[in-house]
Amino acid sequence: MTLHDVFMAVSGQPLLLFMLLSAVPTGAFLINLWSGETANEIWKWRYVYASLVYLACIPGIFAVTLNIYLFLFERQSIWDMNLAVQVLPVLTMVASLMLIRRKLPFKYIPGFDKLSSFLTMIAAVMSIFWFIDRTRIYAITYVPFSYIVIGFIALLLIIRFAWNRIF
Repeated sequence: MTLHDVFMAVSGQPLLLFMLLSAVPTGAFLINLWSGETANEIWKWRYVYASLVYLACIPGIFAVTLNIYLFLFERQSIWDMNLAVQVLPVLTMVASLMLIRRKLPFKYIPGFDKLSSFLTMIAAVMSIFWFIDRTRIYAITYVPFSYIVIGFIALLLIIRFAWNRIF
């Protein structure tokens, strides 16, 4: 079974996918109602909020990365976008994060800084892959080799910095 087969199977049941993905913002809304109004009451729910953030962000980040890959590398048309697999997780992530942020700032959510470092690492790796994909022998003859080396080292430092912040 390939990843394409999984996406086609999930796309065949869009109602099930919608129900699974809408459970996270619904859970965030309900936790916002139950968590109370004082800081001590909200503080007790921070690990529940952390799990909701991860449940929302992992499919959302995967969908964003998939979209970047499909548009930059596969040159997929926007008209061929699969709304259930490529858009719905991103909308779920945005809605969930907006609901959670209304109640508890992200700096108080355990592990949220790891997600931003993970996003930085993904962006750096995708930039390197895109650069390698677009590089042609005749294109880099006009660019001094030292600029390419400096850019490559800078991207590696960004990746290492993000990796150290994750672990």
